Amino acid sequence: MEYTYVATCLFGLEHSLGEEIDALGYKRIQTIDGRVIFKGGIEAAARCNLWLRCAERLFVMLGEFHADSFEALFEGTKRLPWEEWIGKNDAFPVKGHAIKSRLYSIPDCQSIVKKAIVERLKAKYGVSWFDESGTVYSVEFFILNDSAMLLIDLSGTALHKRGYRPVANMAPLRETLASCLVKIARPREDVLFWDPMCGSGTIAIEAAMQMANIAPGLRRSFVAETFVQIPKSVWLSAREEANDLIKNDSAFEAYASDIDPECVEITKANCTRAGVSKWVKAFNRNALEIKTGGRRGTVVCNPPYGERLFSMEETEALYRAMGKHFATLDAWQIYILTSHEGFERLYGRRADKVRKLYNGMIPCHFYQYFKKRDDSFGKGNFAKKPDFKKKTWDKK
Repeated sequence: MEYTYVATCLFGLEHSLGEEIDALGYKRIQTIDGRVIFKGGIEAAARCNLWLRCAERLFVMLGEFHADSFEALFEGTKRLPWEEWIGKNDAFPVKGHAIKSRLYSIPDCQSIVKKAIVERLKAKYGVSWFDESGTVYSVEFFILNDSAMLLIDLSGTALHKRGYRPVANMAPLRETLASCLVKIARPREDVLFWDPMCGSGTIAIEAAMQMANIAPGLRRSFVAETFVQIPKSVWLSAREEANDLIKNDSAFEAYASDIDPECVEITKANCTRAGVSKWVKAFNRNALEIKTGGRRGTVVCNPPYGERLFSMEETEALYRAMGKHFATLDAWQIYILTSHEGFERLYGRRADKVRKLYNGMIPCHFYQYFKKRDDSFGKGNFAKKPDFKKKTWDKK
């Protein structure tokens, strides 16, 4: 039997998430802001929860219908086969979102959806009361442009919570976004990967997990493991597959350094929990003192934005210093995520490519430098006052 699934993600990660779904062998149906819809068998519930690095949650879709009134929402919800998932003793809390739709009151929509499911199950099970003491099937509605999707959550705890980071620094980067940054940077076994502002080590850890082909969900559990509709054998098979595909002999090497010794210790502990200590070396160093050592390398970092850790003046001074020092790293590729709109001006160089992403709710840009810097590109270039507004963003 084929099911319709919905994988949600941070804005800007849809393209990377879609590629992951393709790689797992499932057929994409539609991509909209923050979610990718696709088809797959029951095994997709386990394999996608385990393997999707850029997804926030995985849902199974019960149905989709036009809902421009509470009556339409009630009747559309009631027509769906809830009894195929929810038993007469099971719990089914409801939450959701409504965007650009006539139905905009979330509490009212929650109440309508809950009532419709109850009426459907009352007729199917011949009971008038549900104690909801059994398995929890969290229902979510998503109404966009008067079109309602009704979903059941298969992940439980959000997928960005891999389980290796119980402690983080003050401004942690979400694991799913870090994974996308790594994908864009294209790490290789013969090129040193370095995050010189590692914080809690998320970028380097996600890079090592990708290069060693470690499924991001391998060390955690999912709410759908309690669902009777998904046989235990499906989960066992998916985890066996994931274990068999780990590349323990990978020659990949990553450095995770930070000026704060406490961050380094947090990173070391996180690497151990993630099972990537053999590939990630964590140590204390100022990012403005890193050297190539004659090696080929790629720098991927998420410096302060001036939002929480640094003042804006400190942040801008850091960006200027980064531009001067990173220019000494021979032909190393540099990838920098920040929300500061004037980053290129402060850094002293226009990026070869820029991609718009979101760090939580903060709009950011991922500046990519992968061409050797021309020595004439600097004072001479900026003396001409280039128009930074004329830019083509890579929005894939």
